[in-house]
Amino acid sequence: MHLILFSALFSVLVSVLLKLAPGARLDIGQLVTWNYLVASVLCAWLLKPSLEGLWQPGAPWAALIGLAVVLPSLFLVLGAAVRAAGIVRTDVAQRLSLLLSLLAAFTLFGERVDALRLSGLALGLLAVAGIVARPDAVARAPSSAGNERRGWLLLLTVWAGFALVDVMLKRIAQAGTPSMAALQVAFGIAFMLMLAAQAVRHVRGTTRLAWRNLGGGLLLGLLNFGNIVFYVRAHQAMPDNPSVVFAAMNIGVVVLGTLVGVFAFGEKTSSWNRAAIVLAIVAIALIAFAPRA
Repeated sequence: MHLILFSALFSVLVSVLLKLAPGARLDIGQLVTWNYLVASVLCAWLLKPSLEGLWQPGAPWAALIGLAVVLPSLFLVLGAAVRAAGIVRTDVAQRLSLLLSLLAAFTLFGERVDALRLSGLALGLLAVAGIVARPDAVARAPSSAGNERRGWLLLLTVWAGFALVDVMLKRIAQAGTPSMAALQVAFGIAFMLMLAAQAVRHVRGTTRLAWRNLGGGLLLGLLNFGNIVFYVRAHQAMPDNPSVVFAAMNIGVVVLGTLVGVFAFGEKTSSWNRAAIVLAIVAIALIAFAPRA
């Protein structure tokens, strides 16, 4: 179980770094760029995914390029959501993306519908509604309608975006490309696209390339890839209990993210937010432990 704990911890630390970045004068775009360089190198070195299938006719290159565009875009949204809505609500929204993945499994991939997973889906949707609600302290503070709308739009984008990544990986896997190979390629393409974007920003004077952003990006890449590699190793260590790994990982992120957000950053939560966290944990457990056909 220590592998699952490390995976969840690294996931939360990614959110922590994204939240601290503006105060440390770190540019999120540059952090995300160098993150993908680290992720690409470490994926090739530690996981060694086979890329042979990518050179065969019918390889899903359009989908892979699409994934390479979605991943960094979602990372930028994640950074904005952490700063606007806090670690607690953002991490819960991220983990509840499994609800949309489950809907896709029912409608697009022909998985069996069962009572337990439908119950988890219903509770999870209630949890989403509770998570996007503003904390009590924020609701009492004077703020513009535009800021309020931006906060819940960012949370909903995180929720939908991570589900989109999951669906894209499943579609790519159906074409014969394993998930790790798809991520290896997507990381490499994402780095090149983001590097080009940072070069354009630098030339236009929007922001300047800085060594501190390189250092922050390398740290972000280590944390991001640490989350991935420990999750993969946990599945390898417990091949007969994938539901346990899945549930423990997602619930662990929700619990750790809540503890860090509330006690380390003093984030405020409403009664709706707290109820939503409990519902999210129950929903994840129901979906994870529901029998598969």
